Amino acid sequence: MQLKTFFYLSAILFVGCSYGCANNANNKLSPTNSSGDSALLPPVETGKANSDYKPAFKGQTRIAGARTVTSYKADKIAEGLGNPWAVVPMPDGRLLLTIKSGYMQIHDSSGKLVKKIPGFPKVEDAGQGGMLDVALDPGFASNQIIYWSYSEKYGVGNLTAVAKGRLNETTSTIENPTVIFRAKPALNSSMHFGSRLVFDKDGNLFVSVGERSILEGRAQAQLLQAGLGKIFKITPDGKPATGNPFVNRQGAMPEIFAYGIRNPQGLDINPATGELWEAEFGPRGGDEINIIRAGKNYGWPVITYGIEYSGEPIGDAIQQKEGMEQPVYYWDPVVSPSGITFYKGNAIPEWENNLFIACLSSTHIDRLVIANNKVVGEERLLANKNERFRDVAYYNGMLYAVTDGGNLYRIRKK
Repeated sequence: MQLKTFFYLSAILFVGCSYGCANNANNKLSPTNSSGDSALLPPVETGKANSDYKPAFKGQTRIAGARTVTSYKADKIAEGLGNPWAVVPMPDGRLLLTIKSGYMQIHDSSGKLVKKIPGFPKVEDAGQGGMLDVALDPGFASNQIIYWSYSEKYGVGNLTAVAKGRLNETTSTIENPTVIFRAKPALNSSMHFGSRLVFDKDGNLFVSVGERSILEGRAQAQLLQAGLGKIFKITPDGKPATGNPFVNRQGAMPEIFAYGIRNPQGLDINPATGELWEAEFGPRGGDEINIIRAGKNYGWPVITYGIEYSGEPIGDAIQQKEGMEQPVYYWDPVVSPSGITFYKGNAIPEWENNLFIACLSSTHIDRLVIANNKVVGEERLLANKNERFRDVAYYNGMLYAVTDGGNLYRIRKK
């Protein structure tokens, strides 16, 4: 009798456990860690890699999955925006959007259009070019100065330019627009302009510029006398920032902060460390997240975790080389990372100091959990929207994102 009872209870426990485990798997539930995230989830990337290249260290790619447990909601708050490229919160909570064809718009925090701002220098709106990023002067609340990057026709080619001017909301104009920096040389290409703008705590401006995709530009990513494939650090007037690593190097552009970059469309400063983080398009495979440090060489096109679009190897098909930096994280297959932002609050506690990446080809917003400058978890958000996310920005506990489909989203705690 006792033996029969034992087997009966064991059967109940087995069935109950089997049901519970299946239910947890279907709902992606698992034990939570101290930050409130789900732990021990499988990697979010399950697609076949383009190559058999091996990561340089554990956790450099296909890290364990994470899952937000705090309830949040994502609302489309504006649509029909044309082709927005950047979204930047203003001090009062309104949003300044760049529109690729050559102008900007101001929207209130609920998404309603407040006004259109025309009158910028002409952009070359072709391919990946046009009106690109915008950054507010650190003293914007009092001086109304903004900075923007754009593709500019220059000589017989085109290039990435940075300009500044005063935003006059009363007249919906930009006063005294002035180009302060050009990433020379100009080339005939409609691709890989970069370009993001971020101010540091000292009031200097970081500028990211791509290598223009074509082979002529690709090679120049490794050249210190060329302005392609670089991260620059300049003053508000476009001069080399004090302390730049190559200011005393004969023949080098003194504005260069770091080099060996492919197409960097994401820049932000980690609020926990003060360091500059970058998101960079790889070729076929090998999209990267890097910590950008002064004077460092990030390897393109000498080292990469990607291959040519044709399937051929790039260069010597190497992924590591002495004197060249490894990405903190990479993706293969690609996600096509564009704008990035750190979540700088704790309205959603497990998101604090996490990095969010607007992804194009993979049509989601990627969330990377960061600890000690390493990626320790990854989650895909808003994948059900089927949108090419171009930029994402943080403001007051919320995320705002714009898409190539002309939509503006707000993501916040329920």
